[in-house]
Amino acid sequence: MLQFTKVCKRYPEGGDALNGVSFNLDRGEMAFLTGHSGAGKSTLLRLIPVIERPSRGQIVLDGQSLAKLRPRDIPHLRRKLGLIFQDYRLLYDRTVFDNVALPLIIAGHSQHEVSRRTRAALDKVGLLNKEKRYPRGLSGGEQQRVGIARAIAHKPPVILADEPTGNLDPELSREIMALFQEFNRVGVTLLIASHDLSLISRLGGRVLRLQQGRLLEPEA
Repeated sequence: MLQFTKVCKRYPEGGDALNGVSFNLDRGEMAFLTGHSGAGKSTLLRLIPVIERPSRGQIVLDGQSLAKLRPRDIPHLRRKLGLIFQDYRLLYDRTVFDNVALPLIIAGHSQHEVSRRTRAALDKVGLLNKEKRYPRGLSGGEQQRVGIARAIAHKPPVILADEPTGNLDPELSREIMALFQEFNRVGVTLLIASHDLSLISRLGGRVLRLQQGRLLEPEA
């Protein structure tokens, strides 16, 4: 499903963020990306939706080489992905419903389909009764659930999550990870960056460890 082959990312002002990273992620697998702050986790995740491009190496997603991807084809690629961020990235002047619906509207779905998918996603994360609320009136855990609903509303086969529990207490962190396990059970492929090793160890699954841009243990 996802293949990195000797991927490097160099920033002119900051040196190598990634250096020779190679791994395969199978379809339907849930894997965790760990490492210290600055190890390269966020950089690696940004390469997959082509928010950034690698300096060297090859990335293949679902049989498609990202190096050969034209700028006009990037939006189509991103429809295969659900992106979840630590800082939620919600629109605070829009309701919960509107935050989740916006990507579907941009993708050109009908009003009926937007409503159906948005409410199904909110129901999945337990927030259907708060669709008319604004994000500032929600707890941190609820805001993260809105971000998850937004990511899954278009039913992507792959979810990328960058420190999705970094701002949450242990109980909420476990709830969020339980949602990811639920998605994985129905065949969604997940790559989750997290520094919470104790939480990861309880979940099982493969762990990819980065240190100073290098992958230390490709296999758990």
